[in-house]
Amino acid sequence: MELKDLIKPENLVYEKSKVQEDTYMHYCPGCSHGVVHKILAELIEELGIQEITVGVAPVGCAVFAYNYIDIDWQEAAHGRAPAVATGISRLYPDNFVFTYQGDGDLASIGAAEIMHACNRGENILVVFINNGIYGMTGGQMAPTTLEGMVTSTTPMGRNVDLNGYPMRITNLIAQLPGTSYVTRQAVHTAGAVRKCKKSLKKAMENVLAKKGTSFVEVVSTCNSGWKMTPIAANKWMEDNMIPYYPLGDLKDSVKGV
Repeated sequence: MELKDLIKPENLVYEKSKVQEDTYMHYCPGCSHGVVHKILAELIEELGIQEITVGVAPVGCAVFAYNYIDIDWQEAAHGRAPAVATGISRLYPDNFVFTYQGDGDLASIGAAEIMHACNRGENILVVFINNGIYGMTGGQMAPTTLEGMVTSTTPMGRNVDLNGYPMRITNLIAQLPGTSYVTRQAVHTAGAVRKCKKSLKKAMENVLAKKGTSFVEVVSTCNSGWKMTPIAANKWMEDNMIPYYPLGDLKDSVKGV
């Protein structure tokens, strides 16, 4: 008999979503991906849309999302998730389609894809994990890497004269007429998780109501890439990432407004 079989339902304070796959978590300790995966699984279950949900994950740490959420998935080439999601959404307009992308994927090689998909107002949800670095491929500088931030390709820190400025791509997305709901959240505290779940639910409901593209950025840590402990990474994010990428809603509208 397992421990879960001994717990009375009235005493259960944490339960795994039925939409989550029964598999071991491979992400680094302290990574934000697992938290966001759980939120998405819970919302898919709560909204009763498991049978009509299609996720699109490209190259990067985000590609392994299909191991953890029991829905239909489609892999995409690096940066091309919005294009793939566009095709799926147009072929199956009654399905709920979302992309799950990192900052290197979405804001670098996929910058054109995401801008044009959002400008067209494709009826999809975009979940954007921004940890300011290429997490999977060696910790290189990403478009969202902060000024002075040390990475494997900027060992002396990001120099804006050489590397340009950190890109607030979510702010650019909010200006496009095809987007309906654009927000920036985090998941490093219990309160932040609740706010992020509330925002993701609203974004998903907007897509189901066919209001246009919903875009949810999650400011995250990459303690492995940052060479920090999980606790130190959370503190560094609060002190450095969030001031540059402030949390909150950037746009709450409908397509074309």
